[in-house]
Amino acid sequence: MESNSASAFDIEGYLRRQSSIIDQALEMQLARYPGESQTLFQVLRYGVFSGGKRIRPILTIAAAEIFGADAKHILPFACAVELIHAYSLIHDDLPALDNDDLRRGKPTAHKVYGEGMALLAGDALLTEAFRIMSDTQTARQLAPEFVLDAIRELAQAAGALGLVGGQALDLEAEERDVDLPIVEMIHVRKTGALILASVRIGARLGGASDGNLASLSRYGEYLGLAFQIADDLLDANAGVAVEERAESSRMERKKATYPSVVGLVIARARLAELLQLSLRELDGFELRGQPLVAIARHIAGRAIHLDDAGTH
Repeated sequence: MESNSASAFDIEGYLRRQSSIIDQALEMQLARYPGESQTLFQVLRYGVFSGGKRIRPILTIAAAEIFGADAKHILPFACAVELIHAYSLIHDDLPALDNDDLRRGKPTAHKVYGEGMALLAGDALLTEAFRIMSDTQTARQLAPEFVLDAIRELAQAAGALGLVGGQALDLEAEERDVDLPIVEMIHVRKTGALILASVRIGARLGGASDGNLASLSRYGEYLGLAFQIADDLLDANAGVAVEERAESSRMERKKATYPSVVGLVIARARLAELLQLSLRELDGFELRGQPLVAIARHIAGRAIHLDDAGTH
């Protein structure tokens, strides 16, 4: 997977095209509500259409397409993944958790609409994700056991053993001295669980064999941890341009992060190691795995080469 063809893959163009497709699907899902002028639906849209690159749903589609799946049948599940992600960001930003005023350079939902509405919007997005996946029209396109697996996968990633559990550990770690195993446990749950689920849901819906699912699961595990380390490194570099900053805007001084525990140099080396480990798991997929290769490089690359890309 180190070939010139892999390095020549137009990841920016690919992400733009896939993001546009996902945005259209998300618009259709949210358009089903009749009262868009009501505050709740405004907050839903504000949280969902906040300028993200849609990495998680793109991973879901890319993993499914490796096995020849039709993207239109995967899109509802990709949308569900993104709604879970959007809900988690709205709730993370609340004063009770990360207490952020900005996300991606824009005021956070609770700063615009108030804490109560932001909390309710997150709740609505969480439950809407499971409505989409269990919808009769969605389910009839795929084998029932695949649909049940996807629902179970996403529920586990979002719950107490995944995203919510990671957030709880993160909250408990504030203002405390923590070691590297605790930091990794937080990252693997809070960020990594949903990225892993994104890949596994796509692979499972696409009809991956047990062996292929295992390889893609390891890819998702490595990528999930790499994503958060890259985010921490970008967050730690105040000179990075706005469009290159971390997905969050958190004040990481209080947070348990890789750079805060092991330093920037070791964090960057660990990120480079995780990138190589993730790419190794894609060796058997040849050109079919090229989008996943490019996504991993894209996620890790800016943070690994921070000194080169720097403050431009």
